[in-house]
Amino acid sequence: MSELPRRRLLDRLGSTPTLIAQHTVLRGDIETQGALLVSGIVHGNGRVGGEVAIANGAQWEGNIHARRAVVAGSLSGDLVVDEKLEIGASARIRGRVSAQLIAIARGALVEGEMICTGKEPVIEFEEKRAAVP
Repeated sequence: MSELPRRRLLDRLGSTPTLIAQHTVLRGDIETQGALLVSGIVHGNGRVGGEVAIANGAQWEGNIHARRAVVAGSLSGDLVVDEKLEIGASARIRGRVSAQLIAIARGALVEGEMICTGKEPVIEFEEKRAAVP
């Protein structure tokens, strides 16, 4: 059987991610070597050695440095991504964004400077995933 493409964050994880669940508020900085999945609210800075995913409806106030990222929620702060950044249609980012490869869905809002550090231009796409209420 052939292997399916592993586009979504949870499909790519080799281990259990750190989870900040919906209705959870974290105040303070967070550092993890693995993946981080945020469905709640974070007030602080983050250093993520793996992938960070900010779910639709989640909020983050502070700066983030991660290896890879998927943003569908709200971020107020600077975001530095070493590799690929995917910005979903429901994303609202206020701050400086920097990544080697950036893909942004039509409908996303980025208020601030966006810097693509790789050779590829910013990729725009139409969000095809169903919105989760």
